[in-house]
Amino acid sequence: MKKLILSTLVSASLAAAAAAPALGQTAGTEDAGPQARHFAQRQHEQRAFRLPSERVEARLAYLKTALKITDAQQPQWNAFADTQRKQARAGDERIKARRARTAEGQKRTPPTAIQRMEFAQKRLAASSARLDETLTAAKPLYAALSPEQQKIADELLASRGHRGPGRHGGHRNA
Repeated sequence: MKKLILSTLVSASLAAAAAAPALGQTAGTEDAGPQARHFAQRQHEQRAFRLPSERVEARLAYLKTALKITDAQQPQWNAFADTQRKQARAGDERIKARRARTAEGQKRTPPTAIQRMEFAQKRLAASSARLDETLTAAKPLYAALSPEQQKIADELLASRGHRGPGRHGGHRNA
């Protein structure tokens, strides 16, 4: 467990160190001219892991190692991993479609308030469907884990996103 925490801290430190220069270089580009915005966009495009499918295998390898998946747990792990891969490919398609629309550069009229709410409703429904699919695969895996593995899974599997502990809307232990 100590090795897991140490490796996580080292990885986070390296990621933070790598992100700091990029953040400093792109800050303020919204007020900059077209050249600065173009440069910032090119830098963003050159970053590693531009699509979900490009990072899913690394995340799955990390999870499998951290959870110490046994041969007996492999079928449940494979079902979970296949679900994650499928969702990453679907995420790739959504991102590519959004990029294609942006590249077309067509002037659109701003959406109305009702259109924005309908779009949000569609997005939330799709997100809920993805979560249902993940839960369907994660429950058998979690049930197959030992109590020690479950403790690790409690920390690593449930994505807290932007509303985790210490952030607005997060749950705090009382």
